[in-house]
Amino acid sequence: MQMNVLITGGYGFIGSAVAERFHKEGYKVYIIDNLSSGNQNNLSIPHKSYRLNVEDRGCEEIFRSVGFDVVVHLAAQTDVSTSMERPVSDTQTNILGLVNMLNCSRQHGVKKFIFASSAAVYGHCDELPLKEGTVCAPISPYGMNKLLGEMYCEKWRDMYDLPTLCLRFANVYGPRQSSKGEGGVISIFLRRLLEGQHLTVYGDGNQTRDFIFVDDIADAVYRGATSDASGVYNVSTGKETSVKELIEVMGSFAKIRHVQYLGERPGDIARSSMDNTRIKHDLDWVPLYSLQEGLHRTFEWASQQEVAAAEEVVPKRKKPQWWKSVRPFLENAGAFAIVLFLSWDQGGFLYQDNFDFRLIYILLMGLVYGARQSTLSALLVIALYVGDSFANGRDWASLLYDPESLFISAIYLFFGLAVGFVTDKNRKELQFAHNELAIEQQRYKLLLEVHRDTRNVKDSLQRQVLTNRDSLGRLHTILTELESQEPEQVVSGAVKVLEELMETNRICIYSVSGSDYLRLRLKSNDTEWHVSRSLHVKEAPELEKIIKKQRIWVNKKLVPDLPLLAGPVVHEGRTVALVCVYEQNFENFTLYHENLFKVAVDLISRSLSRSFTFIDVTRNDRYVEETQILREAAFQEILRSKQAAKERYQADFTLLTVQLPDERMAQIAERLYVQLRETDYIGLWKGQLVLLLSNSGVEEAQAAMKRLERQGIHTGQVSEEALYA
Repeated sequence: MQMNVLITGGYGFIGSAVAERFHKEGYKVYIIDNLSSGNQNNLSIPHKSYRLNVEDRGCEEIFRSVGFDVVVHLAAQTDVSTSMERPVSDTQTNILGLVNMLNCSRQHGVKKFIFASSAAVYGHCDELPLKEGTVCAPISPYGMNKLLGEMYCEKWRDMYDLPTLCLRFANVYGPRQSSKGEGGVISIFLRRLLEGQHLTVYGDGNQTRDFIFVDDIADAVYRGATSDASGVYNVSTGKETSVKELIEVMGSFAKIRHVQYLGERPGDIARSSMDNTRIKHDLDWVPLYSLQEGLHRTFEWASQQEVAAAEEVVPKRKKPQWWKSVRPFLENAGAFAIVLFLSWDQGGFLYQDNFDFRLIYILLMGLVYGARQSTLSALLVIALYVGDSFANGRDWASLLYDPESLFISAIYLFFGLAVGFVTDKNRKELQFAHNELAIEQQRYKLLLEVHRDTRNVKDSLQRQVLTNRDSLGRLHTILTELESQEPEQVVSGAVKVLEELMETNRICIYSVSGSDYLRLRLKSNDTEWHVSRSLHVKEAPELEKIIKKQRIWVNKKLVPDLPLLAGPVVHEGRTVALVCVYEQNFENFTLYHENLFKVAVDLISRSLSRSFTFIDVTRNDRYVEETQILREAAFQEILRSKQAAKERYQADFTLLTVQLPDERMAQIAERLYVQLRETDYIGLWKGQLVLLLSNSGVEEAQAAMKRLERQGIHTGQVSEEALYA
């Protein structure tokens, strides 16, 4: 079954690289990103995205609907200077968002939670390289919140058994990086190089950083997701690179005009380097990209972006923002100018006894623009009324003591305030209703997307049940192949099942005994593939480790002559066989097929254990009393299994008759049993005592006959005609 990974901040330059890596490994990728710094154009792989803040309560709906196996939390406010200027905003994203993701992961059964921490947690430290156990003393809210985030992850692991892993990134650089953040010096330098500008260095250029390529970060995140590792790990190159060295490397593929050195900036760290020994050992990870190669890749990407940006059409110029503020005053002034003009015609229609066009002016300004403009309109009308009074020969004293003048002025002012207040109140209520509607529409859109995803998953599962290669009918076929009570038939069925599941014809099964050798029991029918009939355990420590620890082993280092996948078959606490996959298609070398192999080996182990138990219970019916000799009916069943395996897999076997001297059959059988391998059988066949030698052709049979003859036991080979008669 395809596994689901959620990447928060998946449209950022680190997030997009991580998403691409998980997609290559067969995961279904989901992204939560508010696009505050990410760019949707960073990703071209198939994925599902949700435009949300990580602290949004709607995230729980996504967790509930999808069901994630892995969560990679990269969403964060990454600029140190911004965290100094706006610490509350930094805390809201970097702490509240993290806690929301941790809580959703705990409630909905996430199998691995990975938190992206930072070298900023260390602060100033003279002891280099920095190790995970170094005392942390962050000097910025950003570093403090990252350290606090690690503590949250640790507590969620301890309190709720949520598997968490914190990765402290060094100075990350690579394609798609903006000019902000911790690793921004490289992107800034590259941008200035492409624009033909000089480079500015703060300090003498001897300050050092631990620069790591983004693809190495993505590889570390993936390995962390597929491992049992927990706690805190440094992800770095372990090397110090000075700014001067950085400029020198850039100069090898780009022309540098001039380097300007300025004074040091307060708070800058002189040296930085992180020890990566622990992650190398525990996650089998090493940085693959040198600074030269990483910078060259980044420069090529930046060059392509520069060309693409030059070809883009220049967008239309937008109106300036100040126009929205100035426009109401200009329109008010224009309307007042009309009122002023109409005031000259005091004998026309507008000056009828029951009509005051000045009130209409105040009303219109209040309805259109609200209290501010209506109040201003009222004051302008009052000023116009006072001006008209002065023009008619009145003075200030008469106006102040005239009740009619005061009443008219009060009416204008009251009318302006009342209309403006009502308009503003209605506007606020309408805006509030619009905001509530927008929130509900956003929630509806989110729920609709979740509903569609759920329906798609349901339809996909339904199609899978009916037609997929992992359908119920196919699972029934697999279980049928393994349901036999005879170990030989189970082994033969196991090879067939693994060939179908792993899509390869390079499967073999070795039996494990008390000796130091593994004996080949059965292999796939591939005439061009030759595998050893026996393996010395001491010469292959990896196989010995599988036998002892009884765990699936993956040949990640691609050690020659060893299988790509190997798993133990366990019976009563003891490893009795090894199931090996020696070759796979590259696209199938994924965690999905690794889990599929693990499940298949577990089924095979259970089936073999059941058959061994059956043999133990029916021993008296299968063997001649107090001997290792199979009765004829039991031997015939094993012989049929061997014949079927030979027909299907070309698995050789030889049947030898034993000449019985005067000694009793039990004594002969006891002498024979000491000479045989654990994959060979002694039994009765057509009234004769016979030996069945597994994986033995003519040459091996002749060697076995000579060895038995030296022990005084004479045998003869049964011909093919007599065997199949």
